[in-house]
Amino acid sequence: MHTVQVGKITIGADAPLSFMIGPCVIESEEHSIMSCGKIVEITEKLNVPFIFKSSFDKANRSSIHSFRGPGLQEGLRILKKVKETFNVPVVTDIHLPEQAAPAAEVCDILQIPAFLSRQTDLLEAAGRTGRVVSVKKGQFMSPWEMGNVVEKLIESGCKGIILVDRGATFGYQNLVSDMRAIAIMHKFGWPVCFDATHSVQLPGGEGKTSGGQREFIPLLARAAVASGADCVFLEAHPNPKEALSDASSQLPLEELSELLERLLMIRKAITAKI
Repeated sequence: MHTVQVGKITIGADAPLSFMIGPCVIESEEHSIMSCGKIVEITEKLNVPFIFKSSFDKANRSSIHSFRGPGLQEGLRILKKVKETFNVPVVTDIHLPEQAAPAAEVCDILQIPAFLSRQTDLLEAAGRTGRVVSVKKGQFMSPWEMGNVVEKLIESGCKGIILVDRGATFGYQNLVSDMRAIAIMHKFGWPVCFDATHSVQLPGGEGKTSGGQREFIPLLARAAVASGADCVFLEAHPNPKEALSDASSQLPLEELSELLERLLMIRKAITAKI
């Protein structure tokens, strides 16, 4: 089983449970700095590995009128500022092959969105950058199909891969999480992360925006860690009701500390030597 190195953080089965946390979209430099500062306070107190996550562009919003973010250039400038201010690694989404190289100059992990997880040109461009590539399993894909994704990345020269589960389409505007996916994707030899916040989405459930059931975030996160997830992805916001994207499925920052503590306890329990 491979491990993945992100700065000083090791992600894998024998490493400490790690986290990707941050607001869904970059709302402003001030908001990003404030959000990361609060997350750093919590993660340093608990001594947990943390990678800051936020998107410079949400390219697949339900409505053309929805807020997408500041764009590539300004978004990367803000992520660089966050990285330098707090000395933390950062991860962001890319949507086009030409975004891979500039994003790799700033970001420690390039994330491939679920809807784009089969896009060969995008995967190849990300794999060639030398950065760790984190790929969210498409809601429309089985976990064993991610073997093709791994093959595309490896043949592109990628040396670090994280596979992410975020639920599977269940009828219309609903997702269901099958925890067997974590064990199945582990068979490809790379760390597996669980996206606990997108898994509670109700895609397009509010017509022009996606709905969500944030009350189930802790439940699914606990189940995923108990099922062997090496990393947990959490979109967290100081005030989710005012979030400019995914307002219904982001975790309030005030609830983050308690959730992390419980997840660490579960990880300790399942890895304890008996």
